[in-house]
Amino acid sequence: MSDEIILERKGRVGSVTLNRPRALNALTQPMVLGLDARLREWAEDPAIAAVVIRGAARDDGRVPFCAGGDIRLLYGERDDPERSFATVFYAQEYRINTFIFRYPKPYVALIDGVVMGGGVGISIHGSHRVMTERALFAMPETGIGLFPDVGATYFLPRLRGRSGLYLGLTGARIGAADSLYLGLATHVVPGDALQALDETLLAADLGDDAPATIDGLLAESVIDPGPAPLAPHQAAIDRCFGAGSVEEIIDRLEAEGSEWAAETRATLAQKSPTSLKVTFKQLTEYGERGFEEAMALEYRLAMHCNLGVDFFEGIRAQIVDKDRNPAWRPARLEEVSAQAVDAYFEEPPRGDMEFW
Repeated sequence: MSDEIILERKGRVGSVTLNRPRALNALTQPMVLGLDARLREWAEDPAIAAVVIRGAARDDGRVPFCAGGDIRLLYGERDDPERSFATVFYAQEYRINTFIFRYPKPYVALIDGVVMGGGVGISIHGSHRVMTERALFAMPETGIGLFPDVGATYFLPRLRGRSGLYLGLTGARIGAADSLYLGLATHVVPGDALQALDETLLAADLGDDAPATIDGLLAESVIDPGPAPLAPHQAAIDRCFGAGSVEEIIDRLEAEGSEWAAETRATLAQKSPTSLKVTFKQLTEYGERGFEEAMALEYRLAMHCNLGVDFFEGIRAQIVDKDRNPAWRPARLEEVSAQAVDAYFEEPPRGDMEFW
C-alpha cells in the first residue's frame, strides 16, 4: 500500500488519511486504487460501522483536504495519441466517486482546508461533509480547459437556484458559510476543535445506529459560520445564470451593472471558451440525470478533453510554467461552434467506461 494514503481500522471506524500534504493531498492513481479497495472491504465488514476521511497537515500547520487529482501525471502523456493513462485513470476515479455516493455506511469527510476537483469527488458524495471556517471549496476546471467532473453533473445543478452553474463556469472559491448555505457542507465546526472531534469519532461506541450516533456527536460541535457571502447575490446569480447561453450570461452580467457582476464577467473572460460552452451544456441539459448516468457522461467529456488542446495548455499555464497566460484554441466564445461542443458528448474513440 502506498504511503501516500493511510488506511487503518480504529475501533469500528475505517480511518483514511490522505498523506501528500506538500502536494495539498492531491490524488494519485495509487491513492485512488488503495481507497477503492479498502472501502469495498469495509463496506462488507460488519465490524466497520463508518468511515472517516481527512487530509494530512503540512509542516506549516495548514491542513488541506485535497486539492484535486494530480494532473501533472495526465500532462505527462500529452504526446501519447492513445491517452492510455487518462483512459484508465478517469474510469478508476469515477468508479470510486460512484461507490462513495452509494456507500452503505456513514462516510464522514473532515474538511479543514482546500477541497477542489478530485477532492470534492471523495468527500461531497458522502453522508457527512464537515467543514471548518478554514475550508475552501471550488470546482476550477474551466480554468484549465476541463469541465466540472467527479459527479458535478449531478450535484451542481441541485444546488440553490443557479448557484451550481455559477460555481461550475466561474470556478469561484467559497468558504464554509456558503458551502452550508448551498448544501455542500452538512456541518460546520471550529477548526481548533476538529482534531478532538476526529478522535471522538474514532473512539466512539457507534452502537447499532451509527448514523444517529455520528449525528449526535457532530451536533455537540457545530457552530454558526455566519452569513453566507453568496446570499446577497443569489437573485443576481439566478437572473444572470438563468440565461440560455454563455454569451447571454455575459450580456446579462454587463447589464447587471454591479461590482460583483463586473468581477464575474472578468473571471469568465479568463476561462477556456470551449470549456465554458461544454460546461454550460453539461449542467443545463444533463443535470437531471441519475448519478451513474452523470458519471458515464463525464467520462465521455473527460476523454474528449484529453484528446483536445485546451486541457494541456491550461495545465501548462497554471501548473507547469505558471505564466497564467493560456493560449486557448479557439480563443473566443463565438469561435466555438455548436457542432464542436456536441462532439464532446459523443462516445469517445476507445468507448464508454464500465462501472465495475
